[in-house]
Amino acid sequence: MAKNKGATRALQALNRTGVDYELIEYEHSEQMDGGYALDTSRVLGIDPHMIFKTLMVSVDGHPVVAVVPASGRLSLKALAKAAGGKSAAMIAPHDAEKLTGYVTGGISPLGQNRQLPTWIDSSAQTLDRFVVSAGKRTLSVAMSPADLAGLTRAQFAPIGT
Repeated sequence: MAKNKGATRALQALNRTGVDYELIEYEHSEQMDGGYALDTSRVLGIDPHMIFKTLMVSVDGHPVVAVVPASGRLSLKALAKAAGGKSAAMIAPHDAEKLTGYVTGGISPLGQNRQLPTWIDSSAQTLDRFVVSAGKRTLSVAMSPADLAGLTRAQFAPIGT
């Protein structure tokens, strides 16, 4: 387990729990085709099915967190259904930043300004470890999907396409 004083809130949250994780630091490429998560996959040489992006969504007017593979997209319809709602819409980047306390491209499901209902795509359950943002655009963590679900009180659901 990595320990990093002065770390992001996501890393501080991980360090408080004693959960096993690997800290991954890198620089993004100059070509951001497909967004930060796909670029992270390219830069690190990690299969995009193992890199998960954190998206902020409004379900029936309530903010929720969706964690899906970089290789795919979020199904808003499937997320709304999983959350027991009728409709879902992406939260604007500026509003997502205010809500989470992180910058777009570095939003982590951990250590957000407040605990929000969280769903992780069920494909993560087939993985021993996956990579999620550690709260900064050039910082990620590899960890167990089950550990992330436990820390964020997340539910697994088929929300990715």
